Amino acid sequence: MERSIRLTDANWSEKSPLFITELDELYHYLNLPNKSGPVARLKSPDFPLLVPKSYLSRIPKGDPEHPLLLQVMPRPEEMECPPGFHTDPVGEDQLLQQGGTLRKYPGRLLIVASSICAVHCRFCFRRHLRDRLPPPDECQWTKNLAQIEADPSIHEVILSGGDPLMLADEKLAELLARLSRIRHVARLRIHTRVPVVLPQRITKALMEAMHPSDAAFDPLIVVIHVNHPAEIDETVAAALAKFRAAGIVLLSQSVLLRRVNDRVEVLAELFERLVNLGVIPYYLHQLDRVAGAAHFEVPEAEGVELIRQLRAILPGYAVPRYVRETVGETSKRLLA
Repeated sequence: MERSIRLTDANWSEKSPLFITELDELYHYLNLPNKSGPVARLKSPDFPLLVPKSYLSRIPKGDPEHPLLLQVMPRPEEMECPPGFHTDPVGEDQLLQQGGTLRKYPGRLLIVASSICAVHCRFCFRRHLRDRLPPPDECQWTKNLAQIEADPSIHEVILSGGDPLMLADEKLAELLARLSRIRHVARLRIHTRVPVVLPQRITKALMEAMHPSDAAFDPLIVVIHVNHPAEIDETVAAALAKFRAAGIVLLSQSVLLRRVNDRVEVLAELFERLVNLGVIPYYLHQLDRVAGAAHFEVPEAEGVELIRQLRAILPGYAVPRYVRETVGETSKRLLA
């Protein structure tokens, strides 16, 4: 990979005017009520506010309790840390090898391709690890690729982060091309929230980067992270259509979140909307018990009941697996 290639294009940097990073600016942008009200001022230097204006445009002005805003605005509840909540809830700190690779499941290798996100979700299970996950440099990428090439048991590579689609187009194209030349890697999976929170990032140049002439993954799988039907507007639908037109397999994963999507009618609308857009609901995650996110937790029993109700009203392919990540297990634990 060329050393001159930047991690992100300037247009998609958090310093771009496309993003809001200050609470005062956020209050002004959404005409929120008095700061002493339901949404109080909170500084979180280790996990600062970061949200695209395109995402905020889907939130009605003056509504501090909107389910989209609850996902991205720092709140005083983040200072609480009840028993059972940790900075590393799924045990990745020890598993992540130098260079940001994670070998947890048979046949698969995960690479933290970028430590940068397009949004800071307040329930992020890696929120306390992000500073310890620097993106691989050229030397480390070479080591990572050599590791994959030397291990024929690796059939699938997963690019995670941060968000892999915050990589510069040239860097992403080069990475995919080099991975595609490793014969035993049959599948590439990209986990991303970008098409949902920053759909204008899904450009023609990005789509070309995901299909460089010497890269031919079949299938290439993109797993989008989406939690609420209000996150899916016309711009998101158009972005997803670009993936489908390119022959990319689309799956979704969601996190069950208190006051965001813990009602059957909300989840049903979300999953039906996704299916109509050609996205297969894949996982509904029980919240990873990360410090600062306890106020989002929904009891497992409620989640199981929600899945039961969803199965009664949706076709089977529209109901995701309800799962929990458990430290030390070689697969996600199926809850319902």
